[in-house]
Amino acid sequence: MAHSHGKYADFEGLRERALALRRAGHSLRQIRDELKIFNNDLLHRLVKGEPPPEWTRRPNAKDDLRARARELRLRGWTYDRIEAELGCSRSSVSLWVRDLPKPERRDPKEQARLAARKRWEHELAVRDEARRETKAAARREIGELADRELFMAGVALYWAEGTKDKPHARRERIAFVNSDPDVIRLFLAWLDLLGVERERVGYRVMIHESADAGAAEKYWAELVGATPGAFGKTTLKRHNPKTVRKNVGAGYRGCLVLTVRQSAELYRRIEGWWYGIVGAATAPDLRNRT
Repeated sequence: MAHSHGKYADFEGLRERALALRRAGHSLRQIRDELKIFNNDLLHRLVKGEPPPEWTRRPNAKDDLRARARELRLRGWTYDRIEAELGCSRSSVSLWVRDLPKPERRDPKEQARLAARKRWEHELAVRDEARRETKAAARREIGELADRELFMAGVALYWAEGTKDKPHARRERIAFVNSDPDVIRLFLAWLDLLGVERERVGYRVMIHESADAGAAEKYWAELVGATPGAFGKTTLKRHNPKTVRKNVGAGYRGCLVLTVRQSAELYRRIEGWWYGIVGAATAPDLRNRT
């Protein structure tokens, strides 16, 4: 050791100097080098009670976990639940919360309900993951869409959702109504495939009177790539106080009505295409399907 034992005899004097350096923002290493004290035990005793300067504090990645663990413990959570919630070790949980009061023992029925709920939440998570994977796999199966495939899909989509001609009410024109933006995109892609110019397509919003019609018009205009001037007058649907509507909230944008001007001939062809698909699909000889 560089100093004799007598060098440390004046402990209080050394402590005053060490504390002064500490308060001036010195680290332990700087104090050690300044006072030539290389005994770590003595060095820590000299600065005991004096907090280290802020710049020497290293961020602790577990500080947030510790604070969360203490919060959960004060809410009555057990070690097992905290460990599972935070994903940390039981020893860490014990260290962080051992000074806090133990939670009261729950009624066995309450514990059983909590355990059952935890199992069910896990089961729901597993089901959700399986559901997402099934949908993703099915989407990958589609791959590229050929023009004929889009053509067939569009014919079926129109016949399911579009306006149709009736013997008692002649409606030989293209009119399509839907609230699903993806359905609208597909329908427009189909019209493009058929060579229908966008200038011939008109738009109109149908929405409940209690909703934000202006925001809905802006949303649909952006979706179809049209200016607000291309939209006709919005149709406001009166609210029936006896019914409980589910389509409410910021995501509700009503329905978009699309019409194609001078489309009587195209409508007749769509009807013919549809019955052509039906006939091919139900033909006795399956090899004749197109």
